[in-house]
Formats: sequence, C-alpha cells, structure tokens
Amino acid sequence: MSTQTESDTANPGVELTEPAAARVREFMARDGGLGLRVDVRRTGCSGWAYDVGIARAAEASDRVFESQGLKVLVAEKAMAMVAGTTVDFVHEGLTREFRFRNPNVVGECGCGESFTVG
Repeated sequence: MSTQTESDTANPGVELTEPAAARVREFMARDGGLGLRVDVRRTGCSGWAYDVGIARAAEASDRVFESQGLKVLVAEKAMAMVAGTTVDFVHEGLTREFRFRNPNVVGECGCGESFTVG
C-alpha cells in the first residue's frame, strides 16, 4: 500500500478547523486509529451525504492529507466531490456535529442531510 501525504495547493484536499481536529483527537484517544476518513455515499433527496469516521488503516487508493497535525484520508472516488472542503465541529446547545464547508456543493436538501455537486 503506497499512500502519500499531499500538500499540493493545485490539488486541494480536505482541511480541519481546530475544533474539528480537537474532536477527532478525542475519538482517537478513546478508540485509536490513523486519522479521519472522509468519504461520500449515495443517499437522500439531493444525492450524496458525507460519510466520516476514524480510519483504522489506509487503503491503497486513499488520498492522505495533513491538517492540524492529523491525517485526513479521502477515498479516491470522493475526491472530486470534497476537494477544498473544510471540516468544522460545532457545539450549539444540544447539537454537536461536524459541518462541512464544501466549495463544490451546488444544492442541499431541506433537512441538510444530503447535497449535490456541480
């Protein structure tokens, strides 16, 4: 398996805000892991949803980026849809969730669970 860490500005990856990185570190301290895995899956009324979790291992086709001192592993099939995305973590009242600022999104469903890319 030959994944490599990328930092090419012509090929933007996925970045974490400090709150998102802190949350990922909490999960990794509790459960271990290599870094944050970012993928997409078909779902919802707009077509795609983010699929994130702690990566246990790197896949041969993963794109690996460094952000906030953590590895962010992106499935190759998701790269075109998530390139340039910033992942944030918010805690507002009872809501605690990752939020995505994705420059590729052209539409979202009303409930915010799925998105369409252009």
